[in-house]
Amino acid sequence: MLSEDGLKVSVTTRFPPSPTGDLHIGGVRTALFNWLFARSQGGRFILRIEDTDKNRSTDEAIEGIIKGLDWLGLDFDEGPIFQTERLDRYAEVIEKLLEDGSAYRCYCTKERLDGLREAQIAKKEKPRYDGLCRDLDPTIIRTEQFVVRLKTPKEGKVGLSDIVQGDVVYDNSELDDMIIARGDGSPTYHLAAVVDDIDMGITHVIRGDDHLNNTPRQMHIYRALGEPYPHYAHIPMIHGQDGKKLSKRHGALSILEYQKAGFLAEAVINYLSRLGWSWGDKEIFELEELLTAFNLTDVNKAAAKFDIEKLNWVNHQHMIASSLDRLVTLVKPYLHSDPVTCDSRSMRVVELQRERAKNLVDLAKSSDYFFEAPQQYQPKHSKKFLTEMTRPILKQLQDELELLTDWQIALLDEIIEKVCQERGLGMGKVAQPLRVALTGSTSSPGIGETMFLIGRNEVLKRLAAAMKFIDNNHNET
Repeated sequence: MLSEDGLKVSVTTRFPPSPTGDLHIGGVRTALFNWLFARSQGGRFILRIEDTDKNRSTDEAIEGIIKGLDWLGLDFDEGPIFQTERLDRYAEVIEKLLEDGSAYRCYCTKERLDGLREAQIAKKEKPRYDGLCRDLDPTIIRTEQFVVRLKTPKEGKVGLSDIVQGDVVYDNSELDDMIIARGDGSPTYHLAAVVDDIDMGITHVIRGDDHLNNTPRQMHIYRALGEPYPHYAHIPMIHGQDGKKLSKRHGALSILEYQKAGFLAEAVINYLSRLGWSWGDKEIFELEELLTAFNLTDVNKAAAKFDIEKLNWVNHQHMIASSLDRLVTLVKPYLHSDPVTCDSRSMRVVELQRERAKNLVDLAKSSDYFFEAPQQYQPKHSKKFLTEMTRPILKQLQDELELLTDWQIALLDEIIEKVCQERGLGMGKVAQPLRVALTGSTSSPGIGETMFLIGRNEVLKRLAAAMKFIDNNHNET
């Protein structure tokens, strides 16, 4: 990437989550855009954990963030860097700002500030600090507890040329002297974020547009420290289909819940990359294509809408395109049966079943019976197809199959047709009871291929179990 003066700039981006809860779709999309931009520009991507809120930060949340990024393949070049390990650095910067007069100690009590806020609201004024302590003699240190505030210019404007939002300008008169250090000396979010971005060489701050109003405040910290501003790109928020803020009912779940639900990582990457980013009508992207095509200038201003059905469709497309051996490996953890080997049989099962599966959970659910006998028959199907009337059919099938030495699909189909002809029955009258006996339901690929894939011994064993089920039910009635 080239700077305005034509010099090559080494791009560095960061993802700075607060570990106070799960990593959700919105956060993942922000991480993804930072990662895509850095990788597409040959730059660096840093993971920073903003854990200064000690009361709410948890080790579980940190672990979830790292696991989620790892599952998606969003590798970072540096980190995780923890803000709690940089407190001395923040204290050093705060002291510098106090010494050069860019910040000051504020001794106002909570009671005074609450009263000030109430009075301003009553007058229909914008609540803000009135600067009472701004001009106190800094050489006189009082005994009361204090916070540290940044001296914000009272006049003029501060503006930025945002890559996504365009030119944005704020009147300094609309900003008050923000707190940069709390009463216990700990830094506030704005101070810590800016110091980190400076120290880590962040060239592009890519974040949700809910942070846009934070930017002028942070730019004043850069100014006070004599540091150049980074490039800003405030990307649109993600809403539900109803246009409201994304919530759990819309799909704002932990990213690890999507992994648990059987989505492919590359499908989630593909789908999230298109939330707010335009690239013609193309919907399905491989990762290399995304790295080539992605550009911040193509990100829209308008809020993106999360659509779980669209995600399901994208996931299905990636499952169809995935290699069979990889898909077998991915579906293994979701199967109820014993560990499945990646052989020609299991690959054929996956090839047959993935056409009707939205995700790995669906694929496993529809494939389990190939590897393990059904634990139970679906009641409505067993009531209709596993009866005294169908028992002779199953018995004849069992007898014929026991004589078959060459277990091939064509020969299996011939046996079923033979039973149909000898009993004067249509294919459904024979195939459906057989299918329920073998799979537990009436849905499976072609019955001949289903029998072939289940295997000779297992088919005979399941037929015996089905007839025993019929006998037991008959005796009970």
